[in-house]
Amino acid sequence: MPEPILTVRGVSKTYKNGPTALKSVDLTVERGEIVALLGPNGAGKTTLISIICGIVTPSSGSITVAGHDALGDYKAARRAIGLVPQELSTDQFESVLATVTFSRRLFGRSADGGHVEQVLRDLSLWEKRHAKIKDLSGGMKRRVLIAKALAHEPELLFLDEPTAGVDVSLRRDMWNLVHRLRENGTTIILTTHYIEEAEEMADRVGVISSGELLLVEEKAALMAKLGKRELDLTLVEPLDAVPDGFDEWHLALADEGHKLRYVFDAKAEETGIPALLQRLGERNIAFKDLETSKSSLEDIFVDLVGEKR
Repeated sequence: MPEPILTVRGVSKTYKNGPTALKSVDLTVERGEIVALLGPNGAGKTTLISIICGIVTPSSGSITVAGHDALGDYKAARRAIGLVPQELSTDQFESVLATVTFSRRLFGRSADGGHVEQVLRDLSLWEKRHAKIKDLSGGMKRRVLIAKALAHEPELLFLDEPTAGVDVSLRRDMWNLVHRLRENGTTIILTTHYIEEAEEMADRVGVISSGELLLVEEKAALMAKLGKRELDLTLVEPLDAVPDGFDEWHLALADEGHKLRYVFDAKAEETGIPALLQRLGERNIAFKDLETSKSSLEDIFVDLVGEKR
């Protein structure tokens, strides 16, 4: 079995005279995966990435990147990593081409104009290659950050909140780019607090809250294991309150009393739906439509984080 591209074991971070930002995190990432680390602001996502990339020193633990000890052989490990930070950090008066070429040379790579050109074309930056960074739009500046991170041909790419503060169309462009990068063999770890971003892009989802990595699961398996289903019954006549005699189903009213909502576990041997429908008939509560829907990754995330508080 191929060696994982990233192995994190027991990594924690406690700042001097300050809070514990990470609590003994374990994480293994296989080559070619897209893993989304999902969590609210301040959960520890950026701290974890910064430790793996060598920007922050951990209080304990070990990290292996592409077979290299990230703490003992920092340079070799860092060459395998591309990092796209949240904030723009580049010379505003340099051209796009000079900025990306410099990033490539910084990691000891030859000035391969062909690779730099391809990266810029993939990111729709080639026509802007002679433009100064300061003259670019916010979306184009974000693309330059990605180009810098890809310039030295990293095996593992970190995207820290890649679409924070960008418009919806650019967010979609970023998603498409991430999928193309994965098709070319790049392993991608992204942090986000946008649920839809994790749902759209990731193979596996990790949930971080208060410095703890609560779980890392395949997205489909996570939703199957923790997701609930909802049954909505559209009533012929609206109700002011849930009638007596329905306590076992924990029903709720929605749509100003026009709907009865029942949340159930789709994997249970007995969902309770046939008995519910029979009881409604006995009480002469008529409905004209029914529909079921799965809970979203957002529902699962809220439930998980809520349990830890």
